[in-house]
Order: sequence, then C-alpha cells, then structure tokens
Amino acid sequence: MVEQKTLQMNSVFHALSDGTRRQMLRELTRRERTVSQLAEPFSMSLAAASKHIRVLEGAGMIRREVRGRTHLCRLEPEPLATAYEWLGFYERFWNDRLDALERLLREEDAHKSMTKDPDRNTGG
Repeated sequence: MVEQKTLQMNSVFHALSDGTRRQMLRELTRRERTVSQLAEPFSMSLAAASKHIRVLEGAGMIRREVRGRTHLCRLEPEPLATAYEWLGFYERFWNDRLDALERLLREEDAHKSMTKDPDRNTGG
C-alpha cells in the first residue's frame, strides 16, 4: 500500500514538473477540452500534446474519453489532493519556522530599543 502510494506520488510530481502539463491541467479546471484545444496555446502537434496527456493520464490526473473521433479530456482531482496533503506537512513546517523567526526578531528589536533608551527601563 505504501509503495503504491509512493509510486503514485512520484508520477504526480513528475507530471507536475513540466510547465506545459501544468497549464493543461489549469485549462481543464475550467471545463473539459479536446486534445486539439489543449495543444493550441502551445503551437504543438497533436502527437506532442498526446504525449503530455499520456503522462497526466498515467498519474491519474486526467481522464480521456473518446466520442467518435474526438478525444475529450477532463480533470481528475484526487491525485492533486494527495499531493496537496503531502505538501501541507512542509507548509506547516515552514510556517512554524517563520513564526519562530518572527518571535526572535521581535524580541531582538525590543531588546535593542530598551538598550538604546535606558530611561524607558527605569521610568526616568
């Protein structure tokens, strides 16, 4: 189970590593698109677009449906949710670190202001 999840996460991050595929996913959040529609903004061949789509399909991030001669693609968000959960750990990690840094800097500023103005400390 853990190995399968790791393999899925690897394929999701591999798919997301390419800017063209990320843009294709963004387009699919609006509505389903044909392969031609996904290829159009990149001025790429249908064969090149299909290669990108196969990577996204392999990661489970999109589903392709054939209607006659038209291939329609739609977003499958579950793998993205899994990646988001994984990234959430690191978001919390960095937020905790940045909060600690902010506290440290505030304490340092307070200490500096007290040593600059000794009358503040004595009430004088």
